[in-house]
Amino acid sequence: MGMGQDLYEGSPAARAVFDQADRQLGFPLSSLCFSGPEAELVDTVNQQPALFTTSMAALAAMREQDWAKPDFVAGHSLGEFSALVAAGSLPFADALTLVQRRGELMKAAGEQEPGAMAALLALDVDTVQTLCAQATDSTGRPVQVANDNCPGQVVISGDKDALAKALELAAAAGARKIIRLPISIAAHSPLMASAAAAFAQLVDETAIETPQIPVIANVSARPLTAPDDIRSELKAQLTAAVAWTESMNYLCQNGVDTFVEAGSGEVLLGLIKRINRKTKRIKFKLAQ
Repeated sequence: MGMGQDLYEGSPAARAVFDQADRQLGFPLSSLCFSGPEAELVDTVNQQPALFTTSMAALAAMREQDWAKPDFVAGHSLGEFSALVAAGSLPFADALTLVQRRGELMKAAGEQEPGAMAALLALDVDTVQTLCAQATDSTGRPVQVANDNCPGQVVISGDKDALAKALELAAAAGARKIIRLPISIAAHSPLMASAAAAFAQLVDETAIETPQIPVIANVSARPLTAPDDIRSELKAQLTAAVAWTESMNYLCQNGVDTFVEAGSGEVLLGLIKRINRKTKRIKFKLAQ
């Protein structure tokens, strides 16, 4: 709670973003972000529009303060929609519609096929992929890598029984820490197939423009430069893993040395520090 309130109070451009979201969604999202209640804020149907709108408010404030135009943009999972708006591929209103529907569909898919997610520390992604394959073979149910966040931090997602088996195998393989996430939605797994199918139709109905800045894709970890590529990415994203380590390495290999995070926290800055300590890392804050 409190996410984006400093932006709302300190930047007219950011305030306009929140006000537009409130009008479009038909309820006071801004009040939910600033004051809760927390139980409603963390419900995925509200959480996704809240995170997206806060990052868009930060982008608006950055532009208001004449920050330098980025050479590349990237967003982790839901953040990919923010990246697409920043790159000029989607207007805010259309992206908000997609994000709202994405949250609704993911919640419905989670109710239809409940799953689980867990973070594994100190195992490399290749080892985790092998463990997930073994757990899937053992149980007959899917579990897979959902997020390759940084070296030594991998999130897995899938069926509860398969995930439990994967965690047994991970403990035996030397995982330093296993953290079950407080969520019943198996994001970035085959259990999101029903959501992905319904979401694909909405993506096809949405106008998408050629990005003005290269957008690094979650799935392929390569630039999205054409509308058809973006559509394919958004359709695949719900059931495929977020290749964040590979995405950030691609940027570093292509000359990026400074990363700016615009959003509700500093998680991504922590990840890039683990991926490449030589980078310069900046959290966007309003000028005083």
